[in-house]
Amino acid sequence: MATEATIVPHGFVAAIEPKKPAAGVEARIAELERRLAARDKTIAVLKRCVQARDEAETSPLAVLEQNIALGRVVAMKTRELTEERRELQDALTELGKAQAVLLQAHKMESIGQLAAGVAHEINTPTQYVRDNVAFVAKASAVVERMLTKACEVVAAARAGGAAADRIAEFEALARLSKLEFLRQQVPEALEQSIEGLDRISRIVGAMKEFSHPSAGRKEPVDLRALINTTVTVARNEWKYVADLETAFDEGVPAVSCLRDEIGQVVLNLVVNAAHAVADTLEPGGKEKGRITVTLRSTVPGHVDIRVEDDGPGIPEHIRGRVFDPFFTTKEVGKGTGQGLSMAYSTVVDRHKGSIFFETERGKGTVFIVRLPVEAGE
Repeated sequence: MATEATIVPHGFVAAIEPKKPAAGVEARIAELERRLAARDKTIAVLKRCVQARDEAETSPLAVLEQNIALGRVVAMKTRELTEERRELQDALTELGKAQAVLLQAHKMESIGQLAAGVAHEINTPTQYVRDNVAFVAKASAVVERMLTKACEVVAAARAGGAAADRIAEFEALARLSKLEFLRQQVPEALEQSIEGLDRISRIVGAMKEFSHPSAGRKEPVDLRALINTTVTVARNEWKYVADLETAFDEGVPAVSCLRDEIGQVVLNLVVNAAHAVADTLEPGGKEKGRITVTLRSTVPGHVDIRVEDDGPGIPEHIRGRVFDPFFTTKEVGKGTGQGLSMAYSTVVDRHKGSIFFETERGKGTVFIVRLPVEAGE
C-alpha cells in the first residue's frame, strides 16, 4: 500500500501504517486469491504446451486434437476460476458486512463509555434548574400572601375604615418577606433555568445525532456541525483536563462521507488527546492542558481535520504500531486498542482518505484526517 508523502516539521515524525489483516474472513480471501493465481499460472502453462505441440505437429488431425484438448482444459479451468471468483466476491461482501457491524458496535461501545459523563453533564443543569424552580415556588407563595394583604388594604381604603393599620401590616409583611430581594432574584432564577434546559436539550440532541446511523449512504456533511456535536458529546472526557478550542477555515466545503463514522473518528481522536494530556498534569504544576480541533482545506479536493494536543508525545518505539488492532498503552479497562485501528479503516478503506500524525516527545501530537470532498468508489 502506498503511503502519502508528508512534509514534517523539524523534530516531528509522520507515520502511516497499512491496515492489518483480521483473522477469519481475511484469511479466507487470501487463500482464494492464492488459488486464483495458481489457476492462472496453470492455464498459461497449458497454452505454452499446446504452442510447443503446434510447432512439432502441423497435421490437421493433430491440430484438431490439440484444439479439442485445449478447449476442454480451458473450459474446465474457466469454470473453476469463475467459481473461485464468486467465492472471493462472497467473502469480500461478508467482510464488508462484518466491518460495518464492527464499526457500529465500536460506536455503541464508545457511547456506553461516555454515558456516565453525559449523565453528569445533564445532571448538573438539571440540579440547578430544580433548585431554581423550588426557589421560584417559594417566592410565588410569598407574592401570593403579599397580594392578599394588598387586596385587604385596598378594600379597607375603599370602605373608609382604618386604612392606616392595614398599610402598616402590609409594610411589615413586605419587610419580612424580603420583597425587593425576590423581585431581583426571581427573574435571574428563571433565566438560569431556561439556560439549563437549553443546555440539556443541546446535550441530548448531540447524543441523538451522534448515535444515529447513516444507513451506509455517503452524503454531503457539514464537518463544522459534526465536530461541534462530537465535542459536546465528549465534553466530560476533556473539560477537567484541558481547554478545548475549535477553529474552522472559511469556505471549507461539505464533504461527502458517512457522517456517523467520521463522527466516531473525531470522537476517538478527541478522547485520545484528552487521555494524553491527562498523563502530563500534576498538582502545583501543569493543571490543565490544551486541545485544538481545526478544519482546513490544505490540499485541493480534500479537507483536513486536525486534532492537536500538548500531551507527552508518542514514544518512538511505538510510533509504527499506533494503528495496529488491539494495540494500546492504556491500563486494562481503559482502552481496547481499537480506536485508531477503526479510525484508519474508516478513513482509508471506506473513504479513500488518509490518516497520519506528527509528534514530538514532550511537546505533543497532532493527528490529521484528510478526506476527499467528493465520495470515491
